[in-house]
Amino acid sequence: MPVMLKKILTYFLAAFATFWLNAQDKDAVTFEIKLSKEKLGINERLRVDFTMNKDGDNFMPPDFEGFRVLMGPSQSISSSWINGVRSYSKTYSYTLAPTARGQFNIQQASIVIDGNTYKSLSKKVEVTAAVDKPSDQMTVDDVADESLHLVAEVSKTSPYLNEALSVVYKLYVAPSISVSNYQPLDNPKYNNFWSQDIPVRRLSAENGTYKGKPYRYVVLKRVVLYPQKSGQLEIEPLSLDVTVDVPTNKRDFFGGRIYSQTNKTVSAGRRTINVKALPEKGKPVNFSGAVGSYGFSVTTSKTALNASESLQAKVEVSGKGNLKLFQLPEPNLPGSLEVYDPEFSEDVRTTLSGSQGKVSNNYTIVPTFKGKYPIPSISFTYFDPNSETYKTLSSEEIVIDVKEGPVNSASANAPNLNGAKQAVTTGNQFNFLKLQPNLSPTATNVFFGSTCFYLWLFLPLLLIPVAILIGKKREAIASDVAGNKIKRANRLARKYLSKARKELGHKDAFYVALEKALHNYLKAKLKIETSEFSKDKIAHLLKEKNVDDVTIHGFIALLKNCEMARYSPFSEVQMQQDYDKASEVISQLDKQL
Repeated sequence: MPVMLKKILTYFLAAFATFWLNAQDKDAVTFEIKLSKEKLGINERLRVDFTMNKDGDNFMPPDFEGFRVLMGPSQSISSSWINGVRSYSKTYSYTLAPTARGQFNIQQASIVIDGNTYKSLSKKVEVTAAVDKPSDQMTVDDVADESLHLVAEVSKTSPYLNEALSVVYKLYVAPSISVSNYQPLDNPKYNNFWSQDIPVRRLSAENGTYKGKPYRYVVLKRVVLYPQKSGQLEIEPLSLDVTVDVPTNKRDFFGGRIYSQTNKTVSAGRRTINVKALPEKGKPVNFSGAVGSYGFSVTTSKTALNASESLQAKVEVSGKGNLKLFQLPEPNLPGSLEVYDPEFSEDVRTTLSGSQGKVSNNYTIVPTFKGKYPIPSISFTYFDPNSETYKTLSSEEIVIDVKEGPVNSASANAPNLNGAKQAVTTGNQFNFLKLQPNLSPTATNVFFGSTCFYLWLFLPLLLIPVAILIGKKREAIASDVAGNKIKRANRLARKYLSKARKELGHKDAFYVALEKALHNYLKAKLKIETSEFSKDKIAHLLKEKNVDDVTIHGFIALLKNCEMARYSPFSEVQMQQDYDKASEVISQLDKQL
Protein backbone atom coordinates (compact mmCIF):
# COMPACT_ATOMS: atom_id res chain seq x y z
CA MET A 1 0.00 0.00 0.00
CA PRO A 2 1.48 3.32 -1.02
CA VAL A 3 2.45 5.71 1.77
CA MET A 4 0.08 8.47 0.55
CA LEU A 5 -2.89 6.10 0.66
CA LYS A 6 -2.05 5.09 4.24
CA LYS A 7 -2.03 8.76 5.36
CA ILE A 8 -5.41 9.45 3.76
CA LEU A 9 -6.91 6.36 5.40
CA THR A 10 -5.51 7.42 8.80
CA TYR A 11 -7.02 10.92 8.53
CA PHE A 12 -10.37 9.48 7.52
CA LEU A 13 -10.51 7.08 10.48
CA ALA A 14 -9.53 9.88 12.93
CA ALA A 15 -12.23 12.20 11.61
CA PHE A 16 -14.85 9.45 11.79
CA ALA A 17 -13.92 8.67 15.39
CA THR A 18 -14.15 12.33 16.37
CA PHE A 19 -17.59 12.71 14.74
CA TRP A 20 -18.85 9.55 16.44
CA LEU A 21 -17.67 10.71 19.88
CA ASN A 22 -19.29 14.14 19.40
CA ALA A 23 -22.52 12.50 18.36
CA GLN A 24 -22.42 10.37 21.49
CA ASP A 25 -21.88 13.52 23.62
CA LYS A 26 -24.83 15.25 21.96
CA ASP A 27 -27.08 12.32 22.71
CA ALA A 28 -26.01 12.14 26.41
CA VAL A 29 -28.75 13.24 28.89
CA THR A 30 -27.83 15.78 31.57
CA PHE A 31 -29.95 16.67 34.63
CA GLU A 32 -28.30 18.97 37.19
CA ILE A 33 -29.06 21.43 40.01
CA LYS A 34 -27.86 25.04 40.11
CA LEU A 35 -27.99 27.34 43.18
CA SER A 36 -27.89 31.12 43.16
CA LYS A 37 -25.61 30.97 46.21
CA GLU A 38 -24.38 28.35 48.67
CA LYS A 39 -24.25 30.70 51.67
CA LEU A 40 -26.95 33.23 52.54
CA GLY A 41 -28.48 35.15 55.44
CA ILE A 42 -31.77 34.12 57.00
CA ASN A 43 -33.37 37.28 55.58
CA GLU A 44 -32.23 36.49 52.01
CA ARG A 45 -33.77 34.40 49.26
CA LEU A 46 -32.37 31.35 47.43
CA ARG A 47 -33.03 30.50 43.79
CA VAL A 48 -32.81 26.80 42.83
CA ASP A 49 -32.78 25.71 39.14
CA PHE A 50 -33.14 22.09 37.92
CA THR A 51 -31.89 22.04 34.29
CA MET A 52 -32.00 19.24 31.68
CA ASN A 53 -31.01 19.07 28.00
CA LYS A 54 -33.96 16.86 26.96
CA ASP A 55 -37.64 17.10 27.71
CA GLY A 56 -38.92 14.70 30.34
CA ASP A 57 -41.95 13.74 32.43
CA ASN A 58 -42.87 13.11 36.08
CA PHE A 59 -40.60 15.76 37.57
CA MET A 60 -40.34 15.22 41.36
CA PRO A 61 -38.80 18.08 43.38
CA PRO A 62 -37.14 17.50 46.77
CA ASP A 63 -38.80 18.39 50.10
CA PHE A 64 -36.64 21.54 50.60
CA GLU A 65 -36.22 20.85 54.30
CA GLY A 66 -35.34 24.03 56.22
CA PHE A 67 -36.85 26.28 53.53
CA ARG A 68 -40.21 27.72 52.61
CA VAL A 69 -41.23 27.84 48.96
CA LEU A 70 -42.12 31.41 47.98
CA MET A 71 -42.49 30.88 44.24
CA GLY A 72 -42.30 27.88 41.93
CA PRO A 73 -42.05 25.74 40.15
CA SER A 74 -41.77 28.01 37.12
CA GLN A 75 -40.71 26.51 33.79
CA SER A 76 -38.51 28.01 31.08
CA ILE A 77 -37.56 26.34 27.78
CA SER A 78 -34.77 27.31 25.41
CA SER A 79 -34.38 25.76 21.95
CA SER A 80 -32.11 26.86 19.08
CA TRP A 81 -30.41 25.64 15.86
CA ILE A 82 -26.76 26.58 15.26
CA ASN A 83 -24.97 25.29 12.11
CA GLY A 84 -27.53 22.55 11.75
CA VAL A 85 -27.11 21.43 15.36
CA ARG A 86 -30.11 21.64 17.70
CA SER A 87 -29.63 22.92 21.26
CA TYR A 88 -32.38 22.33 23.88
CA SER A 89 -32.70 23.26 27.56
CA LYS A 90 -35.57 23.07 30.06
CA THR A 91 -35.45 24.47 33.62
CA TYR A 92 -37.66 24.15 36.71
CA SER A 93 -37.05 27.14 39.06
CA TYR A 94 -37.93 27.73 42.74
CA THR A 95 -37.52 30.73 45.05
CA LEU A 96 -36.95 29.66 48.66
CA ALA A 97 -36.84 31.47 52.03
CA PRO A 98 -34.88 29.85 54.88
CA THR A 99 -36.84 29.11 58.05
CA ALA A 100 -33.87 28.64 60.42
CA ARG A 101 -30.12 29.04 60.65
CA GLY A 102 -27.75 26.14 60.07
CA GLN A 103 -26.49 23.64 57.42
CA PHE A 104 -29.11 22.23 55.06
CA ASN A 105 -29.09 19.81 52.11
CA ILE A 106 -31.08 20.39 48.95
CA GLN A 107 -31.94 16.77 48.27
CA GLN A 108 -32.08 15.03 44.89
CA ALA A 109 -34.79 15.74 42.34
CA SER A 110 -35.84 13.14 39.74
CA ILE A 111 -37.32 13.09 36.22
CA VAL A 112 -38.11 10.49 33.57
CA ILE A 113 -36.48 11.03 30.14
CA ASP A 114 -36.88 8.51 27.33
CA GLY A 115 -38.12 5.91 29.82
CA ASN A 116 -35.11 6.30 32.10
CA THR A 117 -35.11 7.95 35.53
CA TYR A 118 -32.47 10.60 36.17
CA LYS A 119 -31.59 12.20 39.50
CA SER A 120 -29.76 15.41 40.30
CA LEU A 121 -26.97 15.69 42.84
CA SER A 122 -27.68 17.03 46.35
CA LYS A 123 -26.26 20.41 47.34
CA LYS A 124 -25.30 21.85 50.74
CA VAL A 125 -26.47 25.33 51.75
CA GLU A 126 -25.37 27.33 54.81
CA VAL A 127 -27.87 29.77 56.38
CA THR A 128 -26.32 32.48 58.59
CA ALA A 129 -27.70 35.37 60.64
CA ALA A 130 -29.53 38.18 58.91
CA VAL A 131 -27.40 40.40 56.71
CA ASP A 132 -27.67 44.17 56.25
CA LYS A 133 -28.17 43.95 52.49
CA PRO A 134 -30.32 40.94 51.59
CA SER A 135 -30.24 39.64 48.06
CA ASP A 136 -32.58 40.96 45.43
CA GLN A 137 -34.10 37.54 44.83
CA MET A 138 -37.26 38.47 46.73
CA THR A 139 -40.93 38.24 45.99
CA VAL A 140 -43.02 41.21 44.95
CA ASP A 141 -44.62 41.32 48.41
CA ASP A 142 -41.23 41.33 50.09
CA VAL A 143 -40.06 44.26 48.00
CA ALA A 144 -43.29 46.16 48.72
CA ASP A 145 -42.96 45.51 52.48
CA GLU A 146 -39.45 46.93 52.58
CA SER A 147 -40.16 49.89 50.28
CA LEU A 148 -43.47 51.21 51.63
CA HIS A 149 -44.00 52.86 55.04
CA LEU A 150 -46.86 54.89 56.54
CA VAL A 151 -45.67 57.16 59.35
CA ALA A 152 -47.60 59.38 61.80
CA GLU A 153 -45.38 62.31 62.78
CA VAL A 154 -46.50 63.88 66.09
CA SER A 155 -45.30 67.39 66.93
CA LYS A 156 -45.53 66.94 70.73
CA THR A 157 -45.68 63.82 72.85
CA SER A 158 -46.03 65.56 76.25
CA PRO A 159 -48.41 68.53 75.84
CA TYR A 160 -50.45 70.24 78.52
CA LEU A 161 -54.20 69.79 78.74
CA ASN A 162 -55.81 71.80 75.90
CA GLU A 163 -52.43 72.54 74.31
CA ALA A 164 -52.29 72.02 70.55
CA LEU A 165 -50.34 69.20 68.90
CA SER A 166 -50.31 68.17 65.26
CA VAL A 167 -50.26 64.76 63.57
CA VAL A 168 -49.05 64.50 59.96
CA TYR A 169 -49.50 61.20 58.13
CA LYS A 170 -46.81 60.62 55.49
CA LEU A 171 -46.55 57.72 53.04
CA TYR A 172 -42.87 56.98 52.30
CA VAL A 173 -42.17 55.20 48.99
CA ALA A 174 -38.76 53.90 47.91
CA PRO A 175 -37.53 55.12 44.49
CA SER A 176 -37.53 51.55 43.16
CA ILE A 177 -41.34 51.17 43.30
CA SER A 178 -44.38 53.29 42.50
CA VAL A 179 -47.86 53.66 43.99
CA SER A 180 -50.77 53.69 41.57
CA ASN A 181 -53.70 53.94 44.03
CA TYR A 182 -54.61 53.91 47.71
CA GLN A 183 -57.82 53.57 49.73
CA PRO A 184 -58.32 54.33 53.46
CA LEU A 185 -59.33 51.22 55.40
CA ASP A 186 -59.68 52.61 58.92
CA ASN A 187 -59.67 56.27 59.93
CA PRO A 188 -58.34 56.98 63.42
CA LYS A 189 -60.81 57.99 66.14
CA TYR A 190 -59.38 60.76 68.25
CA ASN A 191 -61.08 59.85 71.52
CA ASN A 192 -60.53 62.38 74.32
CA PHE A 193 -59.20 64.91 71.78
CA TRP A 194 -60.84 67.89 70.12
CA SER A 195 -59.71 67.53 66.52
CA GLN A 196 -59.56 69.85 63.51
CA ASP A 197 -58.52 68.49 60.10
CA ILE A 198 -56.34 70.64 57.85
CA PRO A 199 -57.33 69.74 54.27
CA VAL A 200 -54.59 68.55 51.93
CA ARG A 201 -55.37 70.49 48.77
CA ARG A 202 -53.05 68.60 46.43
CA LEU A 203 -51.03 65.41 46.77
CA SER A 204 -47.45 66.13 45.72
CA ALA A 205 -44.41 63.89 46.15
CA GLU A 206 -41.33 65.33 47.87
CA ASN A 207 -37.84 63.98 48.46
CA GLY A 208 -36.88 62.95 51.96
CA THR A 209 -35.20 60.27 54.05
CA TYR A 210 -36.54 57.38 56.08
CA LYS A 211 -34.17 55.70 58.53
CA GLY A 212 -31.24 57.31 56.75
CA LYS A 213 -32.21 56.11 53.26
CA PRO A 214 -33.52 58.29 50.41
CA TYR A 215 -37.29 58.06 49.90
CA ARG A 216 -40.09 59.97 48.26
CA TYR A 217 -43.02 60.86 50.49
CA VAL A 218 -46.50 62.37 50.16
CA VAL A 219 -48.55 63.99 52.93
CA LEU A 220 -51.96 62.25 53.07
CA LYS A 221 -53.61 63.74 56.16
CA ARG A 222 -52.99 66.56 58.64
CA VAL A 223 -54.87 67.07 61.87
CA VAL A 224 -54.53 69.35 64.91
CA LEU A 225 -55.51 67.86 68.28
CA TYR A 226 -56.34 69.44 71.63
CA PRO A 227 -56.28 66.87 74.47
CA GLN A 228 -59.35 67.10 76.69
CA LYS A 229 -58.08 64.73 79.37
CA SER A 230 -54.80 64.35 81.22
CA GLY A 231 -52.82 61.10 81.41
CA GLN A 232 -51.81 58.51 78.81
CA LEU A 233 -53.96 58.97 75.68
CA GLU A 234 -53.71 56.83 72.55
CA ILE A 235 -54.03 57.94 68.93
CA GLU A 236 -55.44 55.12 66.85
CA PRO A 237 -53.58 54.17 63.65
CA LEU A 238 -54.50 55.14 60.11
CA SER A 239 -54.62 52.11 57.77
CA LEU A 240 -54.45 52.17 53.98
CA ASP A 241 -54.83 49.62 51.20
CA VAL A 242 -52.15 50.56 48.68
CA THR A 243 -51.70 49.28 45.13
CA VAL A 244 -47.96 48.98 44.44
CA ASP A 245 -46.09 48.47 41.14
CA VAL A 246 -42.84 46.54 41.77
CA PRO A 247 -40.19 46.10 39.02
CA THR A 248 -39.09 42.54 38.19
CA ASN A 249 -35.97 41.17 36.55
CA LYS A 250 -37.91 40.46 33.36
CA ARG A 251 -38.03 42.75 30.35
CA ASP A 252 -40.47 43.12 27.50
CA PHE A 253 -39.81 42.82 23.75
CA PHE A 254 -38.44 46.36 23.59
CA GLY A 255 -36.14 45.94 26.58
CA GLY A 256 -38.34 47.77 29.06
CA ARG A 257 -38.61 46.45 32.61
CA ILE A 258 -41.76 44.50 33.40
CA TYR A 259 -43.63 45.54 36.58
CA SER A 260 -45.68 43.33 38.85
CA GLN A 261 -48.63 44.74 40.79
CA THR A 262 -49.63 43.83 44.33
CA ASN A 263 -51.83 45.23 47.12
CA LYS A 264 -50.36 45.96 50.53
CA THR A 265 -51.98 47.09 53.78
CA VAL A 266 -49.90 49.65 55.67
CA SER A 267 -50.61 51.17 59.06
CA ALA A 268 -49.16 54.17 60.87
CA GLY A 269 -49.20 52.36 64.23
CA ARG A 270 -50.61 53.55 67.55
CA ARG A 271 -49.05 56.60 69.19
CA THR A 272 -49.21 57.34 72.92
CA ILE A 273 -49.48 60.94 74.13
CA ASN A 274 -48.59 61.81 77.74
CA VAL A 275 -50.91 64.73 78.55
CA LYS A 276 -49.86 66.85 81.53
CA ALA A 277 -52.55 68.30 83.80
CA LEU A 278 -52.63 72.07 84.34
CA PRO A 279 -50.99 73.06 87.64
CA GLU A 280 -53.35 73.69 90.53
CA LYS A 281 -50.90 76.01 92.24
CA GLY A 282 -51.68 79.61 91.43
CA LYS A 283 -54.79 78.82 89.36
CA PRO A 284 -57.10 81.89 89.46
CA VAL A 285 -60.77 81.51 90.33
CA ASN A 286 -61.93 82.99 87.01
CA PHE A 287 -59.84 80.60 84.86
CA SER A 288 -62.15 79.19 82.15
CA GLY A 289 -59.78 76.75 80.40
CA ALA A 290 -57.95 79.02 77.93
CA VAL A 291 -54.48 77.67 77.04
CA GLY A 292 -52.11 79.50 74.72
CA SER A 293 -50.89 83.06 74.22
CA TYR A 294 -53.57 85.76 74.08
CA GLY A 295 -54.46 89.44 74.03
CA PHE A 296 -57.66 90.83 75.58
CA SER A 297 -59.69 93.99 74.98
CA VAL A 298 -63.10 95.54 75.71
CA THR A 299 -64.22 98.31 73.36
CA THR A 300 -67.41 100.26 72.62
CA SER A 301 -68.60 101.81 69.39
CA LYS A 302 -69.35 105.12 71.19
CA THR A 303 -69.12 106.58 74.68
CA ALA A 304 -71.56 109.51 74.35
CA LEU A 305 -75.15 109.15 73.12
CA ASN A 306 -78.78 109.94 73.90
CA ALA A 307 -81.27 107.71 75.63
CA SER A 308 -82.97 105.08 73.43
CA GLU A 309 -79.96 105.11 71.08
CA SER A 310 -77.81 101.98 70.94
CA LEU A 311 -74.13 101.22 71.14
CA GLN A 312 -72.03 98.11 70.62
CA ALA A 313 -69.70 96.71 73.28
CA LYS A 314 -67.20 94.10 72.12
CA VAL A 315 -65.38 91.64 74.42
CA GLU A 316 -62.56 90.17 72.31
CA VAL A 317 -59.78 87.63 72.82
CA SER A 318 -57.10 87.30 70.14
CA GLY A 319 -53.97 85.20 69.82
CA LYS A 320 -52.98 81.57 69.44
CA GLY A 321 -54.38 78.59 71.35
CA ASN A 322 -57.63 76.73 71.99
CA LEU A 323 -59.77 79.65 70.85
CA LYS A 324 -62.88 77.51 70.35
CA LEU A 325 -62.76 75.72 73.69
CA PHE A 326 -63.32 78.32 76.41
CA GLN A 327 -65.96 80.86 77.49
CA LEU A 328 -65.41 84.60 77.10
CA PRO A 329 -65.80 86.69 80.27
CA GLU A 330 -69.07 88.62 80.61
CA PRO A 331 -69.29 92.32 81.47
CA ASN A 332 -71.09 93.44 84.65
CA LEU A 333 -73.27 96.33 83.43
CA PRO A 334 -75.48 98.73 85.43
CA GLY A 335 -79.17 97.89 85.62
CA SER A 336 -80.17 101.12 83.89
CA LEU A 337 -78.65 99.83 80.66
CA GLU A 338 -80.75 97.43 78.62
CA VAL A 339 -78.41 94.67 77.36
CA TYR A 340 -79.32 92.12 74.67
CA ASP A 341 -77.89 88.63 74.30
CA PRO A 342 -74.43 88.77 72.73
CA GLU A 343 -73.69 87.84 69.13
CA PHE A 344 -70.70 85.52 68.99
CA SER A 345 -68.23 85.89 66.13
CA GLU A 346 -64.96 84.17 65.32
CA ASP A 347 -62.17 84.63 62.84
CA VAL A 348 -60.00 81.59 63.45
CA ARG A 349 -57.70 79.70 61.10
CA THR A 350 -56.00 76.43 61.94
CA THR A 351 -52.44 75.55 60.95
CA LEU A 352 -50.09 72.78 62.05
CA SER A 353 -49.01 74.96 64.97
CA GLY A 354 -52.60 75.28 66.22
CA SER A 355 -55.55 77.67 65.97
CA GLN A 356 -54.94 81.40 65.77
CA GLY A 357 -57.14 84.42 65.25
CA LYS A 358 -59.79 86.06 67.42
CA VAL A 359 -63.17 85.39 69.02
CA SER A 360 -65.56 87.99 70.41
CA ASN A 361 -68.98 88.63 71.94
CA ASN A 362 -70.79 91.71 70.64
CA TYR A 363 -73.34 93.19 73.06
CA THR A 364 -76.04 95.64 71.97
CA ILE A 365 -76.65 98.17 74.78
CA VAL A 366 -79.54 100.66 74.94
CA PRO A 367 -79.53 103.24 77.78
CA THR A 368 -82.94 104.19 79.19
CA PHE A 369 -82.19 107.26 81.29
CA LYS A 370 -79.88 110.22 81.23
CA GLY A 371 -76.66 109.95 83.21
CA LYS A 372 -73.16 108.48 83.28
CA TYR A 373 -72.79 104.71 83.52
CA PRO A 374 -69.45 102.95 84.05
CA ILE A 375 -68.59 99.58 82.46
CA PRO A 376 -66.30 98.06 85.11
CA SER A 377 -62.97 96.46 84.29
CA ILE A 378 -63.17 92.82 83.09
CA SER A 379 -60.44 90.21 83.69
CA PHE A 380 -59.44 87.31 81.45
CA THR A 381 -57.10 84.54 82.62
CA TYR A 382 -55.22 81.97 80.51
CA PHE A 383 -52.45 79.43 80.96
CA ASP A 384 -49.25 80.00 78.96
CA PRO A 385 -47.58 76.60 78.26
CA ASN A 386 -44.31 78.29 77.23
CA SER A 387 -43.76 79.94 80.60
CA GLU A 388 -45.92 77.32 82.42
CA THR A 389 -47.71 80.08 84.36
CA TYR A 390 -51.20 81.60 84.58
CA LYS A 391 -51.57 85.14 83.23
CA THR A 392 -54.41 87.60 83.83
CA LEU A 393 -55.31 90.49 81.51
CA SER A 394 -57.69 93.29 82.55
CA SER A 395 -59.53 95.91 80.50
CA GLU A 396 -59.87 99.61 81.28
CA GLU A 397 -63.06 100.99 82.83
CA ILE A 398 -65.31 102.65 80.23
CA VAL A 399 -67.84 105.38 81.11
CA ILE A 400 -70.97 105.74 78.97
CA ASP A 401 -72.30 109.32 78.96
CA VAL A 402 -76.04 109.51 78.17
CA LYS A 403 -76.61 113.23 77.47
CA GLU A 404 -80.30 113.49 76.60
CA GLY A 405 -83.24 111.51 77.93
CA PRO A 406 -85.60 111.07 80.87
CA VAL A 407 -84.20 111.21 84.37
CA ASN A 408 -84.32 108.09 86.45
CA SER A 409 -86.60 108.82 89.40
CA ALA A 410 -84.51 106.67 91.67
CA SER A 411 -81.41 108.61 90.77
CA ALA A 412 -83.25 111.95 90.90
CA ASN A 413 -84.43 111.35 94.50
CA ALA A 414 -81.07 109.99 95.54
CA PRO A 415 -78.69 112.37 97.37
CA ASN A 416 -76.19 114.18 95.18
CA LEU A 417 -72.90 112.66 96.19
CA ASN A 418 -70.83 114.91 93.97
CA GLY A 419 -72.19 118.10 95.51
CA ALA A 420 -73.65 119.36 92.22
CA LYS A 421 -76.77 121.53 92.33
CA GLN A 422 -80.08 120.12 91.18
CA ALA A 423 -81.52 121.64 88.03
CA VAL A 424 -84.24 124.28 88.69
CA THR A 425 -87.07 124.96 86.21
CA THR A 426 -87.33 128.60 85.08
CA GLY A 427 -90.06 130.60 83.27
CA ASN A 428 -93.86 130.91 83.79
CA GLN A 429 -95.20 128.10 85.86
CA PHE A 430 -98.91 128.99 85.23
CA ASN A 431 -100.64 130.25 82.04
CA PHE A 432 -104.10 132.00 81.64
CA LEU A 433 -106.80 129.75 80.18
CA LYS A 434 -109.42 131.30 77.84
CA LEU A 435 -113.05 130.84 78.95
CA GLN A 436 -114.80 131.81 75.66
CA PRO A 437 -113.98 129.65 72.65
CA ASN A 438 -113.63 131.28 69.25
CA LEU A 439 -115.16 128.61 67.01
CA SER A 440 -116.44 128.84 63.43
CA PRO A 441 -118.74 126.37 61.58
CA THR A 442 -117.29 124.01 59.00
CA ALA A 443 -118.81 122.57 55.86
CA THR A 444 -120.93 119.47 56.54
CA ASN A 445 -121.14 116.36 54.36
CA VAL A 446 -124.21 114.12 54.53
CA PHE A 447 -122.98 110.55 55.15
CA PHE A 448 -126.35 108.87 55.70
CA GLY A 449 -127.71 107.49 52.42
CA SER A 450 -124.40 107.99 50.56
CA THR A 451 -122.49 105.31 48.60
CA CYS A 452 -119.95 104.94 51.38
CA PHE A 453 -122.79 104.43 53.86
CA TYR A 454 -124.22 101.44 51.95
CA LEU A 455 -120.72 100.06 51.22
CA TRP A 456 -119.81 99.96 54.89
CA LEU A 457 -123.30 98.61 55.72
CA PHE A 458 -123.13 95.54 53.44
CA LEU A 459 -119.37 94.92 53.47
CA PRO A 460 -119.48 92.80 56.69
CA LEU A 461 -122.17 90.60 55.11
CA LEU A 462 -119.95 90.04 52.07
CA LEU A 463 -116.97 89.16 54.26
CA ILE A 464 -118.82 86.45 56.22
CA PRO A 465 -118.37 83.70 53.51
CA VAL A 466 -114.73 84.67 53.09
CA ALA A 467 -114.18 84.42 56.83
CA ILE A 468 -115.87 81.00 56.90
CA LEU A 469 -113.60 79.70 54.09
CA ILE A 470 -110.48 81.04 55.78
CA GLY A 471 -111.55 79.50 59.10
CA LYS A 472 -112.06 76.07 57.54
CA LYS A 473 -108.70 76.28 55.80
CA ARG A 474 -106.95 77.15 59.07
CA GLU A 475 -108.73 74.30 60.88
CA ALA A 476 -107.57 71.86 58.17
CA ILE A 477 -104.00 73.08 58.46
CA ALA A 478 -104.10 72.94 62.28
CA SER A 479 -105.53 69.40 62.26
CA ASP A 480 -102.72 68.18 60.01
CA VAL A 481 -100.28 67.55 62.87
CA ALA A 482 -97.89 65.38 60.85
CA GLY A 483 -97.81 67.87 57.99
CA ASN A 484 -97.08 70.76 60.34
CA LYS A 485 -94.23 68.82 61.94
CA ILE A 486 -92.77 68.09 58.51
CA LYS A 487 -92.98 71.76 57.51
CA ARG A 488 -91.32 72.90 60.75
CA ALA A 489 -88.61 70.25 60.38
CA ASN A 490 -87.98 71.23 56.75
CA ARG A 491 -87.67 74.90 57.70
CA LEU A 492 -85.24 73.92 60.45
CA ALA A 493 -83.16 71.82 58.03
CA ARG A 494 -83.01 74.67 55.51
CA LYS A 495 -81.91 77.02 58.29
CA TYR A 496 -78.92 74.91 59.32
CA LEU A 497 -77.99 73.77 55.80
CA SER A 498 -78.25 77.17 54.10
CA LYS A 499 -74.48 77.74 54.10
CA ALA A 500 -73.77 74.21 52.86
CA ARG A 501 -76.24 74.72 50.01
CA LYS A 502 -74.39 77.85 48.92
CA GLU A 503 -71.14 75.84 48.72
CA LEU A 504 -72.52 73.03 46.51
CA GLY A 505 -69.90 72.30 43.86
CA HIS A 506 -66.99 73.34 46.10
CA LYS A 507 -66.07 70.08 47.80
CA ASP A 508 -63.92 71.27 50.73
CA ALA A 509 -66.06 74.28 51.67
CA PHE A 510 -69.29 72.26 51.26
CA TYR A 511 -68.29 69.41 53.58
CA VAL A 512 -66.84 71.78 56.20
CA ALA A 513 -70.16 73.69 56.20
CA LEU A 514 -72.15 70.44 56.24
CA GLU A 515 -70.23 69.03 59.21
CA LYS A 516 -70.60 72.31 61.10
CA ALA A 517 -74.34 72.37 60.36
CA LEU A 518 -74.80 68.84 61.74
CA HIS A 519 -72.92 69.67 64.94
CA ASN A 520 -74.69 73.04 65.33
CA TYR A 521 -78.06 71.30 65.02
CA LEU A 522 -77.22 68.87 67.83
CA LYS A 523 -75.76 71.74 69.85
CA ALA A 524 -79.02 73.67 69.53
CA LYS A 525 -81.16 70.63 70.32
CA LEU A 526 -79.12 69.00 73.09
CA LYS A 527 -77.39 72.09 74.54
CA ILE A 528 -73.95 70.43 74.35
CA GLU A 529 -70.82 70.80 72.24
CA THR A 530 -71.05 67.65 70.07
CA SER A 531 -67.98 68.73 68.07
CA GLU A 532 -65.93 67.54 71.06
CA PHE A 533 -67.43 64.04 70.85
CA SER A 534 -66.46 61.06 68.72
CA LYS A 535 -68.98 59.51 66.38
CA ASP A 536 -69.47 56.60 68.79
CA LYS A 537 -70.37 58.99 71.62
CA ILE A 538 -72.77 60.89 69.37
CA ALA A 539 -74.46 57.63 68.37
CA HIS A 540 -74.73 56.58 72.04
CA LEU A 541 -76.16 59.99 72.98
CA LEU A 542 -78.82 59.83 70.24
CA LYS A 543 -79.66 56.28 71.29
CA GLU A 544 -80.32 57.53 74.81
CA LYS A 545 -82.70 60.10 73.32
CA ASN A 546 -84.72 57.24 71.72
CA VAL A 547 -83.70 58.09 68.15
CA ASP A 548 -84.18 55.12 65.82
CA ASP A 549 -81.17 53.24 64.44
CA VAL A 550 -81.82 54.21 60.80
CA THR A 551 -81.64 57.92 61.58
CA ILE A 552 -78.54 57.45 63.78
CA HIS A 553 -76.75 55.49 61.06
CA GLY A 554 -77.64 58.14 58.50
CA PHE A 555 -76.29 60.93 60.73
CA ILE A 556 -73.01 59.07 61.45
CA ALA A 557 -72.60 58.20 57.74
CA LEU A 558 -72.82 61.90 56.88
CA LEU A 559 -70.11 62.73 59.45
CA LYS A 560 -67.90 60.01 57.95
CA ASN A 561 -68.43 61.43 54.46
CA CYS A 562 -67.39 64.86 55.74
CA GLU A 563 -64.12 63.35 57.01
CA MET A 564 -63.51 61.26 53.91
CA ALA A 565 -64.06 64.22 51.59
CA ARG A 566 -60.97 65.97 52.93
CA TYR A 567 -58.62 63.57 51.18
CA SER A 568 -60.83 61.67 48.73
CA PRO A 569 -62.48 62.85 45.49
CA PHE A 570 -66.24 63.51 45.67
CA SER A 571 -68.43 64.41 42.70
CA GLU A 572 -71.13 67.07 42.58
CA VAL A 573 -73.71 64.29 42.40
CA GLN A 574 -72.38 62.85 45.67
CA MET A 575 -72.46 66.30 47.28
CA GLN A 576 -76.11 66.80 46.20
CA GLN A 577 -76.99 63.36 47.58
CA ASP A 578 -75.30 64.14 50.90
CA TYR A 579 -77.12 67.49 51.08
CA ASP A 580 -80.50 65.84 50.47
CA LYS A 581 -79.65 63.13 52.99
CA ALA A 582 -78.66 65.74 55.59
CA SER A 583 -81.98 67.56 55.13
CA GLU A 584 -83.88 64.30 55.58
CA VAL A 585 -81.85 63.26 58.64
CA ILE A 586 -82.30 66.64 60.38
CA SER A 587 -86.05 66.47 59.70
CA GLN A 588 -86.25 62.96 61.18
CA LEU A 589 -84.17 63.96 64.20
CA ASP A 590 -86.34 66.99 64.86
CA LYS A 591 -89.46 64.82 64.93
CA GLN A 592 -87.91 62.35 67.38
CA LEU A 593 -86.06 64.79 69.66
